[in-house]
Amino acid sequence: MWRSRAAFSSLRRYSTAGGPEKPSLKFVAELRKLTEVSIVKAREALGASNNNVNDALEWLKQDLVASGAKKAEKLQDRSANEGLVSVAILSAGNGPHAANNSVRAAMIELNCETDFVGRNELFGKLAADIAHTAAFMSDPADFQSCSVDVLNDTPLLSAVDPNPDPTATVGRAIQDIMTKVGEKVALRRALTVFHEPTRSPELGHRLISYLHGSINNPHQGRIGVLGLLALSSPKLRDLFASTEFCDDLERLERSLARQITGFETHSVRAPADSKDETALYNQPFMFPGDLSGQPVGEVLTAWARERGLVDASGEGGLQVARFAKWTVGESLESETVS
Repeated sequence: MWRSRAAFSSLRRYSTAGGPEKPSLKFVAELRKLTEVSIVKAREALGASNNNVNDALEWLKQDLVASGAKKAEKLQDRSANEGLVSVAILSAGNGPHAANNSVRAAMIELNCETDFVGRNELFGKLAADIAHTAAFMSDPADFQSCSVDVLNDTPLLSAVDPNPDPTATVGRAIQDIMTKVGEKVALRRALTVFHEPTRSPELGHRLISYLHGSINNPHQGRIGVLGLLALSSPKLRDLFASTEFCDDLERLERSLARQITGFETHSVRAPADSKDETALYNQPFMFPGDLSGQPVGEVLTAWARERGLVDASGEGGLQVARFAKWTVGESLESETVS
C-alpha cells in the first residue's frame, strides 16, 4: 500500500562518490514499509536509483504502472465472475443526528477470478474505495447507472485514508491490484443515488441496505440491496426527534432490506389483483412480531398507523420507493432495479 509523499519526505538520502553500492538492509526495510513490495523488487529499485530512497519510490511507481498494464493485457481474456458487491452510504436521509436530510450513496460490483481473492483484504478495501468514489461523484438522480469507463478515469478517493495518492485513479488502482494478486480484476457496474434535501418538513427519505455473505465488511457481500423509503406526515419532524420512533424505523428498514435479499424480489408492487410474490408488497413479512406473515404492503400501512405517521384524516404513511438488488456474477440482464 502506497503512503503519501509526506510520509517519506524526511528520509535522508544515501549515495557514494564511488558509484552505487549494494543496498543496505535498512533502506530495503524502509522501502518495504512504505510500499509493501518484495525484497527483490526493493533491491532492484534502490539499485536503479543509486540507493536514493525517494528516487526508488518514484521508480517503483513507474514500474508498477508498467507492470500493471502488462499484467492487465495478459489477463484481459480471462473470466472474472467472483468478487464483491460493495455499498457506500455518505448520507442516509432524515434522522435525529443528520446534518441535513439528503440521500447520497452508491453500489458497485468488483469482480475477480476466484473466491479466494474475493475474500482478500486488499480486494475488499479497493471495492470500498471505489464505492466511496462513486458516491462522491454522483449527480442528483435516484438509482442512476454510472458509466464504468468514466469511473475508471476518476481519481480514487479512499473510504478511510484522508490523504490518498492524488495520482491514483480507479483504473490505475485496479491495475495495481492485478499485479499483486495475479488475477483479472474488473469493475463490472455501478449505480448512484443522490436525493437532494427535501424542503417540505412533511416529506422525508431514508436509505435501506443489506449485504448477504459479508466477511470482513458489513457493507460488502455476494448479494447487495440498496433501497429508498419515502415518508410523509404532518408530524414528521417531531417523529424524527423521537429516539423510540427512529429505533423502530431502523428495525423496520433492516427487515425490509433483508426481505428483499432473501426472497426472489423483482419489483415493489405487482399489477392490481396480481398475486405475484416476486413483488415485495405481496410477499409475507418474514420477521418476528405481531405483523409477521402478513403481506409486506399491509405491514407498512399498519406500521405507519401505529407509529403516528398517519393522522386522523388519513394523511401520511411510508412506502418503498425504489430498490436495486445485485448478485455477484449474475448476467446484467437479470439485475433488479425497480
